[in-house]
Amino acid sequence: MTFHQFAYRNVVRNIRIYAAFFMASFFSVFVFFIYSMLMFHPKIDNGFLGNVPIVWMVVAEIILVLFTWFFIFYSMKAFLEARSKEFGILLHLGMERKQLSKLVFIETIIIGLMSIVLGVIFGYSFSKFFFMIVREILMLEELPLYLSWEPFLLTFAVYLSAFVFISMVSVQFAPQRKIIDLMKGPKGVKYTVTYTKKRAYLGVIFILLGYCLAIVTTRTTLFSFTLFIPILITFGTFYFFSDSTQYFVESLKKRRSVYWKNSRMLPLAEQTFILKNNGKMFFVVTMVSTLAFLSVGLLSTLSSYTSQYDKLNPLGLVYKGHIDNPYEGTHISSLVSQLEDKGLSYHLTRFTVIKQTSSYTKYEVEVFRESDINSLLFSYGYPMVRLSEGEGMFIPYTEESVKKLKKKAVHTVLVENNIPIKIDQVYPKLIFPSSIVSLNSIIISDEDFAKLIKPYSGYPKVEPGYHLFTFDIPQWIDTTDIGLSIQHNVSAEYLKEKYLLPYYFENAGLNYSYILSTYSLFTLVGLLVAAVFLLAAGSFIYFKLHTNLEGERRKFDVLKRMGISDNELKKLVTKHLFPQFFLPWGVALSHSLFAFIAIQKILKHVANISIVKELIFAFLFLVLIQVIYFYLIRWRYISHVRD
Repeated sequence: MTFHQFAYRNVVRNIRIYAAFFMASFFSVFVFFIYSMLMFHPKIDNGFLGNVPIVWMVVAEIILVLFTWFFIFYSMKAFLEARSKEFGILLHLGMERKQLSKLVFIETIIIGLMSIVLGVIFGYSFSKFFFMIVREILMLEELPLYLSWEPFLLTFAVYLSAFVFISMVSVQFAPQRKIIDLMKGPKGVKYTVTYTKKRAYLGVIFILLGYCLAIVTTRTTLFSFTLFIPILITFGTFYFFSDSTQYFVESLKKRRSVYWKNSRMLPLAEQTFILKNNGKMFFVVTMVSTLAFLSVGLLSTLSSYTSQYDKLNPLGLVYKGHIDNPYEGTHISSLVSQLEDKGLSYHLTRFTVIKQTSSYTKYEVEVFRESDINSLLFSYGYPMVRLSEGEGMFIPYTEESVKKLKKKAVHTVLVENNIPIKIDQVYPKLIFPSSIVSLNSIIISDEDFAKLIKPYSGYPKVEPGYHLFTFDIPQWIDTTDIGLSIQHNVSAEYLKEKYLLPYYFENAGLNYSYILSTYSLFTLVGLLVAAVFLLAAGSFIYFKLHTNLEGERRKFDVLKRMGISDNELKKLVTKHLFPQFFLPWGVALSHSLFAFIAIQKILKHVANISIVKELIFAFLFLVLIQVIYFYLIRWRYISHVRD
C-alpha cells in the first residue's frame, strides 16, 4: 500500500468525523458556483443583470470566501485534536513527524477536491433551475444555461487555494505532545476554572449597554451607533462566554437547594468545564448565527416594505418642476402620450404650490390650494376638503404623522402676504408620497390662496414655489416603461455633486420593479448565505462533540455500570447537549432581536412600516430548524455513547 493510498483510506475510515466538514464545504462551493454562474452570465451588461446591480452577488461571494477560509481553518484544528490517539500510534510505529504533516496535508486536499468537484457538478446541474427562478423574479425574457470557463476557474482557484494554504498552515498545529500523551487520545477536560468577576460583569454590562443603545437609536444617531454597538456586542459576547457563564454556574452550585436536587448535580458540574473549554467555540457560533439571523431578518424587512409599497406611494407618476421650468410642456405631453399609447387609464392633477414664511416656525411652508387637492381626492375616492377663509389643514407625510398633527393647533401668519391662518386639523389619509412634499405643508382655501401675490422672501436665491403634476393610475405596476428618458436624466443628475435640473420625476411602477427585483435577489442571496452560516454554526458544535467523544463514551459507560437507566441516560444527554446548542443560538437570537428593534423604530419613524409579523415568523422558522438539528445530533450522540 502506497502512502497516498494510506491517506485515502484514512479519509474513508474517518468519514464520521469528516462528514460535517465535507457537507459544509460542499454546500459552500455549491452556493459560490451558482453565484459565479450568474455573475458571468452573457446577459450581464455594464454590471447589471436585468434591473438589479450585480454588486450584491460580488459581496455575497466575498463573504462566503472569507467565512469558508475561517471555517476550514477552525475545522482542521478540531480534526487534528480528535485524531491525536491515531497520530500517537503512527508515531509509535516509526512514522516521522514530517511524514505525519504530509499525511494530514494529503487528507485535507482529498476532502477539498471531493467537495469542490461535487459542489461544481451539483452547482452546474442546479444552475438551469436557478436561472429559471431568477428569470421569473427579474421579469427577463430569457436567461439560458451557458457553458463558460470563468465560473469553473474562479471556483476551483478560490477553494483549491483555500484548502492548500490552510492545510499547509494547519499541519503546524498538529499535536506536538509526547507520544504517550497522544496515545491517551484527545485532551480531556481541564478541571480548572479560571474566570474573574471583573470580566464576568463586563461581559453582561457591554451586552446590556449595546442593547440600550439599540433601543434609543434614532435616525440622527443611527450612523454613530451602528459603528459603536457591534464593538460593544462583540467584546461583551466574548467576555460573556469566557467568564460570565462560569460565574453564573458557580453561583448556582453554591445554592444547595438547586445544586443538590435530583440529578442536577452532574449536568451542572459538567457545564462549568464545558463552558470554560468551549468558550471560544461558543463565541464563534454566536457571532456566525447572529449573521445568519440578521440575513433572514433583513429579508423579512424588505418583504414588509415591498408588501406595503402601494400604501406609501399612492400615485403612479409624479412630475415636479420649477415654476419657470422650460421642459414642463414637452415632458407632460410625452407622459400623457405614452400612457394613452399603452391604454392605461389615469387622472391628471396639476398643482401650483407656493412657498411662504410661517410666523409660527419662522421657516418656509409649502401652501396648496383647496380645489387642487380636492381634484386629486376625487380621483382617490377620498372625502373632500372644506375650508373657510383663515382656515388651514396639515398635509400628513406618514401615517404616523396623522396622529401627531391631529393633536396640534397652530395660529400662524403667512408673513410675505400677511394672511392669518388657523391650522387645527390634518387630512386623515396619505395624499402624496413622503419624498414629494415637505414636512411642513398645508392646505388653505381658494380665497386665501388667491391673496398670495408677493413671492417668498428667499426668492430669487430660493425657488418661490413649484408646479406639481400627479398621475393617479389604477394599474400603476404597468408603468415601468413610461417616462424612461426623463427618469434617466433625473438618475444621472443625482450622481453628480449638485442637483441642477429644474424638474424631478418619480415613477412608482419603475421604482417598485427595482425594489421587487432587489428584494427577490436578496432573498436568493441571503437565504443561501444564511443556510451556509447555520450549517457551519452547527458543524462547529458537531466537531467539538466528536473531538471529546471517546472521553464522553467512557464517562457514560461508568454511569451505566452504576445502574443508570436508558431513560435517565437520555435525560442526562439532553441536559449535557442543550446548553451547548441553545445557549449560543439564544444569545445570537437576542442580539438580532435588539438590532431589529432599532431598525423597526427607524422604519416606523421614516416610512411607518411594521416588520414585527415578518420577524416573528422568520425567527420561529429558524428556531424550528435549530430544534430539529439538535434532535438529530442528540440521536447520533446517544447512539455513539451507547456503543
